[in-house]
Parts: sequence; C-alpha cells; structure tokens
Amino acid sequence: MPNDFSGGCACGAIRYQCTAEPVYMGNCHCRDCQRATGSAYFPAVVVSVDEFTLLQGEPTWYESKADRGHTMARAFCNKCGSPVLLNNGANDTVTVLYAESLDDPSWYKPKRDIYTSSAQPWDLMHPDTQKCQAMP
Repeated sequence: MPNDFSGGCACGAIRYQCTAEPVYMGNCHCRDCQRATGSAYFPAVVVSVDEFTLLQGEPTWYESKADRGHTMARAFCNKCGSPVLLNNGANDTVTVLYAESLDDPSWYKPKRDIYTSSAQPWDLMHPDTQKCQAMP
C-alpha cells in the first residue's frame, strides 16, 4: 500500500493527493451508496483530512441524511459525473475517497463489508472480509 498516492475524476478536471496510508478501506452496501455508485457497493478509502489535498478543480456536492441523522456530502465532477469523494458529517477528521477514483486502484484491499443487510443477492462478497449487517 502506498504512503503517497493520487487520484481524480475520469476527465481530469478534479485531482487530489494523499500523503499517508489510508486509515481504513471497506465496502458499503447501503442503498444510498449503491445509488451513488450505480453498482453493488461503494469501495471506500478513508484518509485523514490532514493528509488529503484537493489539487485541482471544484467538485459539485450532493448532500443527504444518513440513517443516524448526520449529513453525507458526496462530491462528483460536474463535467464527467465521476464520483470522487465523500465527507461523512459524523467524522470531520477524515475524507472518504471512491476507490475507482485512485490513479492505481489495484492496491485497494477492503477489510470489511458493511450494510450487508442491503447487499444485492447477485453481489458475491469476498469470503475473507468481515461482514456487518449495519454500521458497526
């Protein structure tokens, strides 16, 4: 896993850099994340806000309420539509990156699947990840 990595949107209008290893990596299967990704889950890379820098571009934000009542602010490129990051109102010390926005997503290794109670029946989760029916 790299100590220094970068990423951005599909068209290159938004670019970011991180200067430390992620705090956490995991897959969220809640319906909001399914809708936001257009897929079975959101592959999340959690990084410290102190180690994250938005280098270029200004994302468009969409806010919604999480099941616990706090705001989830999702950022995407207003040119190509790529999801890039998420700010979870329950924890302002981290930024959550979409793994597909990484320049090299091959090192993404999720440790946990959350909201498995909402997982799609056709989604075959890796047997080695910890499974949680809701937010742990």
